[in-house]
Order: sequence, then structure tokens, then C-alpha cells
Amino acid sequence: MANKKETMYDNVMKQYNKVADYMDLDPNIRKILAVTNNEIIIHFPVRMDNGDVEIFTGYRVQHNNALGPYKGGLRYHADVDVEAAKALAIWMTWKTSLAGLPYGGAKGGIQLDPRKYSITELERITRRFTYALGENIGAEHDIPAPDVNTNAQTMAWIADTYMSTKSPSERSKHQHVVTGKPVGSGGLEGRDRATGFGVYLTIRLYHESRGESLKGKTFIVQGFGNVGYWASKFLEADGAKLIAVQDAHATIHDEAGFSVEDLFEHSKPRKNSIAGFADDKEIDPKQFFGLECDILIPAALGNQITEENAADVKAPLIAEGANGPTTDAAEKILLENGVTIIPDILCNSGGVIGSYFEWLQNRNGELWQLDEIMIRLEKKLTGVFKKVENEVKERQTDWRTAAYVLAIYRIEMAYKQRGIFP
Repeated sequence: MANKKETMYDNVMKQYNKVADYMDLDPNIRKILAVTNNEIIIHFPVRMDNGDVEIFTGYRVQHNNALGPYKGGLRYHADVDVEAAKALAIWMTWKTSLAGLPYGGAKGGIQLDPRKYSITELERITRRFTYALGENIGAEHDIPAPDVNTNAQTMAWIADTYMSTKSPSERSKHQHVVTGKPVGSGGLEGRDRATGFGVYLTIRLYHESRGESLKGKTFIVQGFGNVGYWASKFLEADGAKLIAVQDAHATIHDEAGFSVEDLFEHSKPRKNSIAGFADDKEIDPKQFFGLECDILIPAALGNQITEENAADVKAPLIAEGANGPTTDAAEKILLENGVTIIPDILCNSGGVIGSYFEWLQNRNGELWQLDEIMIRLEKKLTGVFKKVENEVKERQTDWRTAAYVLAIYRIEMAYKQRGIFP
């Protein structure tokens, strides 16, 4: 009988149980954090452009809200299911806790390939899903945000649909039901680059702590969507060189380097696909993780670096721009080989910190300028990075374990101080 393929949920639970053992987590709190609070599955009909009705399945998993409202993205992808949403929701709980935000963790999405639908169909799908979710989301209850294959436009549709279910006098109170909205609809200036900036900043801080600069460093990126592009843009501006990119359609490599902006301009009208940019530089996708470089940034989907390819990795540093890109078995191999991994809950937390700023801005009726936002973001991320770095040094452990200990300890303290109802 063939071995069952390890899922993201298997991975997150292995990570959790390992750290719970390591930190001797209170057994009662361990039970609470091992399960999700709510798992919502919705089947809903939508009329297509040709008049036919198609049935879609949407998910929203709410893991824990001990520290505040549930927070997490909505993704549109063929691989979305309840198990993936559970894993991603748990990671969001750790991420928001580590960042010191007043949030819990949630995640969800719709099981579909958005490339197969027109913009008008995607709007109807989004609005119908929002209506079906009803009071399962809310500005003080559960606040969605963009994720894989969703964007500011998606969030604008959700906000408009949700607010339309409220009385006219109440609508303004619900604008922050989602974050990641267009700037003209209450969004935060700079939210588009927040996650990629966080990836870049943690890489820069890591090198600075070792007395190094990014000038002359080479990096490779898996996924050239919003996160991969902005991380690359900031790294290139600091003197690093992008030498390879991989997405679902192509893998390109050139030791002379690629222009980040040229690649972006090529991919933008092709829904972030790099295919056709450098046909003469294409390589076998299986060679990607084994390329010689200084920094590897997985910024696509989960479970990409596995037991099968971990030994191929040549980069001494992995910065996890995606959620859960490295399996537990792969991490063991990487750590044994001396590879440092900046974990996702630290590395890509710039996005949720930016979301928090937007939520505050809407809630308080304020309007922040881009330069002010980026200063706040850098200050917040730097503080979190330093805390994790100190934990690594004090405990003589790896970065993921250190980050998890800090994240879970904060939630443990909240439960101990408040008690368990009743």
C-alpha cells in the first residue's frame, strides 16, 4: 500500500506537537490549541455568463480567538479544502500572536481555478460567497484579507456585499470587515507591498546581525505573484541579484541575473506568469531548489520543499514567503545540513501587520501616509525579528522553534490569566 502523502495539516500538527513538547505546554491549553473552533463549509450556486448555474464550495476555518478577532486570508485555488484551511488557520494564529497583534487565526477560500472564469463571474462568485458566509465574518469577529489568487478588488466586492446587508446608518461601521481593500475604498497605502517588504526586511536583518550586507548576494524565488515580486524588488534595490524564478508554468535561470521590473512587466498581463520571458533560459523545474545561490525564497504554495528535494538545497538561507512551504521531514534534513530557515510566521508577517494598520485606520477614521506606514511596518517587524533572534540565541535552537515558543506562550498566558469558561 502506498504511503499517504503528507498534507499541510499533518505538517502544522507535527510542528505544533514538537514545540508543545519542547516548551512543556500546559496540557489543557495544548488540547484547546490542537483543534479549531469552527469549520464552515458552504455550497452555493452562481449563474455563469452563458446562463448555466455552477455549484461552488467555499470554506472558512476559525482556529482560535483568545487574543482577538479571527484574522486570515481567502484564497481561490483548486487545492482549497477544509484540511488546507485548517492548517493555514492554525499558522495564522501563531503569526498574529508572534507579531503581538490583537487577533486570532482563520483562513478560507473557494475551491476553483480563477483563470477559468471571467471577471464578471468572479465578482458574482465572490458576492454570493460573502452573502452565504453571513455573520460568520465581521469587523470585530472575523476579518478576511487577500491571499493566493485574490486581491484588493476581491476585498472591495466582499466589503460592499457585506455592508449592503446592514442598515444605511450602520454601514460605515463595517468597512473594516476585510483588509487589503483598494486605497480608494478604505485600503491602506502600501498594503500591496507589506508582505514582500517583510520577507526582504527579515532577510536584511538576518544578514546585518552577521555583519553582512545584501550587496552581491544572489537569490532565487518560487512564485512571482505579489509577495515574490515585492520581495525581489526590495532585495534588488539593496544590491542583491535575482538569478532564478519558478512558477507553475516555467522555471528560468541565468547567473547574470534578471531585471525584476522587466520580469514583472512581462508577467503582469499574464496573471503573474513568467512563461515566455526567457525561453532560452528555461531549465527543468526539478533543478530549481538545487541551484547555487545565497538565498532561497519559496513564495508560492505549501509543501514545496519536501523530504524528496530538501537535500538538493544549496542556499544557506531559506526565507519562507509562502505559508508552510517546508515540510517537517524536509526541515530536519535542512537543519542537519546547516541551512537556516526564517519561518513563515515571522518572514511573511508583514502582510498581517499591514492589515492591522488598515483595520485601525478604518476603525478610527484615520488616513495614514505611505512613508508613515512603511516606518511603522519596519519598526514593528524589526522588533519581532529581534525577539525571535534573542530566543534563538538563548535557547540555542532553530528559528522556527524559537518563533513558535514565543507565539504559543503568549496565547498560553492569555488562557491562564483569563481562565477557561465556565
